[in-house]
Amino acid sequence: MPVSTMKVTVSALLLLLCGLAVLADHTEVAATKSPIETNQADIHAVLREMSGLLAETRAELRCAKSKLEGMETRLAASEDKAEGLEKTVEEQRAVIQKLQEKQKEQEGVVEAVEARVSTKLKKTVEELEAVEGKMNTTGIQVEELRRAQAAERVSFSASLNISGNIGPLHPTPILVYKHVITNIGNHYNKNTGIFTAPVRGVYHFLVFAYGVGGSHATGVFLHKNGDPIVIAYSHQTGGSISPSNGASLLLEVGDVVS
Repeated sequence: MPVSTMKVTVSALLLLLCGLAVLADHTEVAATKSPIETNQADIHAVLREMSGLLAETRAELRCAKSKLEGMETRLAASEDKAEGLEKTVEEQRAVIQKLQEKQKEQEGVVEAVEARVSTKLKKTVEELEAVEGKMNTTGIQVEELRRAQAAERVSFSASLNISGNIGPLHPTPILVYKHVITNIGNHYNKNTGIFTAPVRGVYHFLVFAYGVGGSHATGVFLHKNGDPIVIAYSHQTGGSISPSNGASLLLEVGDVVS
């Protein structure tokens, strides 16, 4: 082999070795740079992820802020409402206090009225008891008076019970009515024809006569204590006649009527 060829070959070998060395260096550099680039990619991915999370967090923060503002608005409304309720409660308390005061006043008035009514009722009861006592006394008196009146009840009815004429008689005698129909109290004397008043009072008397017409009249007198009071009198020339008369007399005890 010639020397020039060997020099070329050596040069080529040297160039090849240099190329290999450079290539090795490049390979080492490439091997050295690959983890960094890998880390940068991971960092970019993490950054992208964090950006997404940050965006989501911002969205959530905006939503939370909106909710918070709504809650603050509701809280303010609730506070206003609470203040209104507190004001209403205070007003109601004032009204209740006034009502309680009015109730106390009314209770005082009611107690005063009850006291007056009780006093008046007690007085009325006492008056009623007094009246009842008087009524009882009056009732007893009335009953006694009734009994006395029943005991002193007076009534009689009597007739001559004869046939034919009586009279004319001068002077006129006392006619004795012997036929006694009733004689309550026995104050008419059928033997004398005289009635004697047992108590002071008004007595009513009726007299009747019967006769026939002719030349003489028919008549009967009613006397009180011997004095003529009324007469039952009639006079006609023919036929039958029946005069009658009566009077109510105030008699004292012992007065007589015939």
